[in-house]
Parts: sequence; C-alpha cells; structure tokens
Amino acid sequence: MDFFKDERDWFFKKRFGLFVHFGLYSIEGFHEQEQFRKGIPRKEYEKYASVFNPEKFDPYVWIETAKKCGMEYMVFTAKHQDGFCMWNTKTTDYNIINTPYGRDLLKELSDACHSEKFPLIIYYCITDNHHPNYPNRGKWHELPRPEDGDRPDRDKYLDYLKRQVIELCSDYGKIHGFFWDANHLDYRDESINWIIRDIQPAAVINGRGFDSGDYNTPEREFNEAEISSVRSFTKPTEACQSFGIHSWGYRKDEDFYSTKYLIRSIDRILSMGGNFLLNIAPDASGQLDSRAVKKAEEIGKWFAKAKESYDGAVPVSDAIKNSGIYLTVKGNSLYVHLNSDPIADSVELIPLDTLPEKVTLINDGRTLSCVRNQGTKHWTAESEFVRIKSLPTDSMTDTVMILKMDYKHLPARIKELSDSWKLTLPDQVIQKDDK
Repeated sequence: MDFFKDERDWFFKKRFGLFVHFGLYSIEGFHEQEQFRKGIPRKEYEKYASVFNPEKFDPYVWIETAKKCGMEYMVFTAKHQDGFCMWNTKTTDYNIINTPYGRDLLKELSDACHSEKFPLIIYYCITDNHHPNYPNRGKWHELPRPEDGDRPDRDKYLDYLKRQVIELCSDYGKIHGFFWDANHLDYRDESINWIIRDIQPAAVINGRGFDSGDYNTPEREFNEAEISSVRSFTKPTEACQSFGIHSWGYRKDEDFYSTKYLIRSIDRILSMGGNFLLNIAPDASGQLDSRAVKKAEEIGKWFAKAKESYDGAVPVSDAIKNSGIYLTVKGNSLYVHLNSDPIADSVELIPLDTLPEKVTLINDGRTLSCVRNQGTKHWTAESEFVRIKSLPTDSMTDTVMILKMDYKHLPARIKELSDSWKLTLPDQVIQKDDK
C-alpha cells in the first residue's frame, strides 16, 4: 500500500517491528527511568559509564531474534532521558566511546542492519537529565530542578539536539525513521523534523516530537479506551508494547506478559490497519533475556501463518456487529480474526449473509464447514447469516485463530468498506513549509 507516495511507504509493508531499550540503566536492572524515579544525582548516575561494557552484544543475534518473531524492522534507543549517547557523538563526552566498551555500538548495529537489509529507526529522548542547558522543571521524566552548575537555556539545548540529529542522520547510512519521545519542552517547530526529512527521505517520524509527525504511537494500555472505541485506524499508527510488564529497559525482577496476551495485542492492532512494535531489553552485557527470546519464537510460529492476513490487507471490521472479532480483506479473501476466545465451536458473523466457496483455519490449514441460517438463537433476525462450524475451541486455546474465507466475488458491503478505507496524513508530511 502506498500512502505517502514516497520512500516512507516501506512502513506500510513492514508492519511488525522490534523495539530495543538499551543503555546505562541496564546495569542496575531496575528501569530505564531509574535516575528520574529514584532521584539519583547526576554525578552518582554518571559512574555507570565507567563500568558499562556490553561485551556480549551481537547485533546479528538481535536481528535473528527479531526475524524469528516475524519482525521486519528495529527501533533502537540511541539516547534515553538519562542523556547518555550510544554512539560516537562529537557533541558530548557522555557517550559509549568513553566506557570500557569503547566502540560505537550504534555503528555496529546499523552496519549489521544494512548487511541484513533490516530497516533501522533511531529512538531519541528529548528530555535530558544530563545536559546542563536542558531546563529541568520537575515534569515527568525530568529532574526535579536544575543541578548545581546548570545553565537552563532551551535554545542552546535545542542547538545541541539539532547537532545530534544531524550526526545520527548523516553518519550511519540509510535510516528508516526517527522515534521522538518525551517532549516536555512543550516546543513545536516543524523545521526540526525537516532536518531529518532532508537527509533521510525514507525516514518515518512519529508524533511525539516537535510536530504531529507521520504517525501516532499509542503505548501499552494507556490508550486502551481510544483504541477500543474504533474498529480501524484512520491515521497511520504504530502501537508499542513490551515483553516485560514493569519496564522497557532491562529489569532483573521482571514479570512478563503471557504469549497469548501479546499475540492478541499484535493481532488487534494489525487487523485495525496499524503497525506493532514489541520491545525487548538486553542486560548490561548486551544479551537478550532468554524468557523474552522464547516468547518471541512462540509468537513467530503463530505469526508465520497469520502474516498473510495482514500484509496488503485492509480492515473491514465494520461489516459485522460482533465484538472481539476483526476482519481484514485482501483480494477475494476475507480474514476473520477471533481476537477474543470463541465461546463455542462455531462463530456467527452478523449480518454477513454471503457464503464463501471455502473456509480455512490458517493456523493449521484445516478446512471448516460453513452454513447460512439464523439458528434458534437469532430466530427473530431479519435475515440469515454466515455461521462457521467445527472450530477447535477446546484444543487451540493458546493462540488467536484466524479464518480465511475465499470468495469468487466479495460481498458488496465488504468491497465497499475495502474501497473506502484510507489513512489521513498530516499536512506537513506532504509538503514542506517554505516560509
């Protein structure tokens, strides 16, 4: 699908990505917001840099894990709110070169991504607990106040930020996106995103930065009410979630979402026409948590078969009244996503009344029977509707079942919804403001 009509349209073809939170905060294994949450003074937190040595970091292992999960791109935290830079920046000494590791980790990761043809997006936190010009005012993510010797100056900090953006967009080959976070400066300036666009035309930019960007980024369950109120997205959207419940960065005492919960989350967002970004957190050595890797492989086995129902498919869930079921369509195939567990070994699609030529459970390839009637449950209904039978409800309990209904000619309502679905793009991503 082409929406931007330029190089950024890769984003609508590779819709499942890996998020990686990795930095000094991995040492303590508490939370990526450790400095903010624990109120750690800057001089004390800086000491982590003197021992940071991710000697077991292997970018190819990260990429291979992502591929096993079915992912097709990566977002990496080049700078989080602690201000530590995971690349060889010339703008500050507070970077990966001045650690026992002593190498440009971002360069090693970007080289591997280029070698594997695996798109890389740069994460950059606007809040900075380390820079003396950042105007800390005690907002979420920020320090409670400037520390001794700080010289709060928004314009000087933004000059620093812009120089770092230019480095990140110029020194690491082709990048495919910029993921802004935590703009507590409350500052809007479209020209900052145009720095990225001018250097990296394939880069998609999220809406957490200095303008509304190219796409929205709902996070965890914080936007649950908003997402649940619609059946399909009307704007480009990438939802993000993590394997771990408590932290995005590595946490020694982490609890993990169930694999089934994550599969449901992925299915729902992709069925609504969005992208899904799932986070993994390496420990201080650079190794991935084995529990998360195991879940990634389990998700990948499901996703390998489910993928056809998302790639190039359009959301058409408004064709039915059922809750907990999403519909996508591609060509003459209608996909029924049983996102909530069916309560019986059949499912009724109300008011869809056109029988398909064939119904296949794509999870295992079996053919299912299908009839059109009202049953006794809906005997007062105005018309008959499609009922799919013989679902393996009791044996397939750890996944999301997806049914493929093949038609010779799509039902009129399905075709109407498919033809009318489109995404609304922000004005500034279409034409540069030349004022």
